[in-house]
This record gives sequence, structure tokens and C-alpha cells, in this order.
Amino acid sequence: MIKPNALKPSATIGIVSPSSWMNESDLKTAISVFEDKGYTLIFGESVFLKKDSFAGTPEQRAKDIHSMFANPEVDAIICTRGGYGANRVLPLLDYDLIGGNPKIFMGYSDITGYLSSITQETGLVTFHGPMLATFKKGNVPFNFKLMEKTLLGSKQISIQSPSELPGRVLNPGKASGPLWGGNMCLLVNRLGTKDEIETKGVILFLEDIDEYLYAFDRMMVHMKEAGVFENISGLIIGELVDMKDQAIPFGKSTDEIIMDVCGDLNIPIISNFPCGHGVFQATMPISIPVEIDANSSSPCLSILESPVN
Repeated sequence: MIKPNALKPSATIGIVSPSSWMNESDLKTAISVFEDKGYTLIFGESVFLKKDSFAGTPEQRAKDIHSMFANPEVDAIICTRGGYGANRVLPLLDYDLIGGNPKIFMGYSDITGYLSSITQETGLVTFHGPMLATFKKGNVPFNFKLMEKTLLGSKQISIQSPSELPGRVLNPGKASGPLWGGNMCLLVNRLGTKDEIETKGVILFLEDIDEYLYAFDRMMVHMKEAGVFENISGLIIGELVDMKDQAIPFGKSTDEIIMDVCGDLNIPIISNFPCGHGVFQATMPISIPVEIDANSSSPCLSILESPVN
């Protein structure tokens, strides 16, 4: 794997909107969080573009990503928000340019498409973690401290759920492997394409938002039938935000659905981990070796080596 250079205090961070656009008031609040911490922000053109729900055309968004990777003044790249639109941009990306200018690239939600494709195509470690949208209401210390600890190059990182969001052990155990995953919809969407992720031996993490319980069940069954869970070493389900039911109850909770589909796997499984769309968002380095420990009431994820140089 190619590790990007570690973030440094007062670094310059490039900001892009590779999917949907972010409203101005939320953007201003989030900018102040980073500037108050001493970072300099450079904004790509896409941050200020609006074409329906998108932050510009696919070509404009791809050009913006390329510009940030090619700009020697930019030390890291963080997305404003997710939304929808990555699948229109991915075919336009110049992976030779990206791989030749390795930098921290971070986001979550629809940005999952960029993370998995960039890492698979170039070998560059990417980061499923906070975006500017994470800080649209102000700083969240859990998120910012863990983000800096990970990106600044700490050699010992153990991620445990905050007391406000207790993790749940669904199947105990301990396992290690490279970390892959992200938003379920995006991962399911890439099944059957060249950007489908390889999950053999991995610690897989999944999260989603605003789904009906039957749709969550459908995606879980789809992934199982596609072989996604067949040879994984461990499974982490992030906080599932705003899940909903129909007038006729589905009859199972999300945890019950997870165990109904994956309960026959002899692997550690935890849920409600801080890697979803909720308030608490851990920084998860894609492809880096990790260890999941689900042998206590407080499950944790340890990053086994620094994801940055």
C-alpha cells in the first residue's frame, strides 16, 4: 500500500465537493472549526458550484479532485459532504495522477465510492472519516481528536465507542485483517462492477442512514448471496441512523437482521460503532491492518500500524 504523508500542524487542506453541494451557513461553521485549530483551507471550484443537487458537472468535480492532488501546496484533501454523484465521476478519474501525488483523502457516505476505487486502483490508503458536514454545528471533540491522532501518525490508536453511543457485541471474538468498507448502498451498488471490493480476510465495516428495515435486510441478503461475507474475518456495523419501519412492522431490529444473515459466521460482530452518519465519526483508514476485539462489553478496534508516513 502507498501511505500518504502525515498531516502536520497548520497544514494546508484542500476542500472539494465531489458529490452534492453544501449550504453556505453550514460550510461557514465547519470552516471555522478547522481554522480555529490552525489549519489553512484551500477551496476547489466544486465547493461553490450548484447543478441541481450536484456540486457541478461530473467533469467539473473530477477536474477539482485532480487539481487538489496535483497542487503541491495542498497537504490533504477533505470532502465537504456526501450526497449522490460519485458513480458519475469515478469513470473520469485519472488514477495515474492521483497515485503519483499521494495525499490524505477523506470523507464518508457517498464518498465511499471514491475511497474504495482510489485505494483499489492506486494502492493509496484513503480515510473513511469526518467531512466538513460533520462539523456543520460546531466542533465534535471525539471526531476531531481521533481524526488528528490518526492523520498525524500516532502509532497506537484504539477506537472505542463514546459513552453516549455504546457499542454492542453481537458475536464475541477477536480477529485481525485489513480494514475495508463504508456506506452499504455504495458498496452494494458496486457489486458486479470493476470497483467491487475484495473482502477475503478483511475486517468489514458497514453503515447507512434513512433506510427502511426491509431495505436494510435486502442489502444484507444481497451482500451475503454475492459472497461479500463469505471469507471476512470480522464485521463492524456502524451507527444506523434514522432507520424506519412501515405500517405493517417488519418484525426484526437491525441487530436481529444482522444476526439472521451473518449469525452462522464464526467471526466477531459488533454494531452501533461510531463510524456512520451520526454525531460520532471515527477515522477509519481503508486497507490498513486492524484488530477487532469483541470479547468485552466495550468492543474496540485497534489500528495496528500508522496509516501515514
